[in-house]
Amino acid sequence: MDITYSLDIIPGIEQVIDVYRDSGINRPIDNKDRIQRMYDNSNLIATAWHGEELVGISRSLTDFCYCCYLSDLAVKEAYKHRGIGKKLIALTKEKIGDETMLLLLAAPAAMEYYPKIGMEQVGNGFIIKRAK
Repeated sequence: MDITYSLDIIPGIEQVIDVYRDSGINRPIDNKDRIQRMYDNSNLIATAWHGEELVGISRSLTDFCYCCYLSDLAVKEAYKHRGIGKKLIALTKEKIGDETMLLLLAAPAAMEYYPKIGMEQVGNGFIIKRAK
């Protein structure tokens, strides 16, 4: 199966919502406007494609020199366990460079995944949760 990757393609919001829905990631998929704003205000998107089908995506916010917050990583269920998520993270890290720290908040179900791909768990974070 040939999967192609891109840092230059911003997929349509319907495609993004389809990946989110199929992957099980908890995002406001019933609020298309909010998903659109999430992408309008992000500055690093990595995508995985099987032909014309979007099968994986990562969405980040970064200054490209000090810090990067990887907010979303989603892979369609049928494409999981093929290294797609790991490759999307690797492309993100490659793009931001060695000076930039990569941080993400993992969903409880994904806590075991990230150490397996070489990420270190941190315990020094704080959060003000969203109200909506």
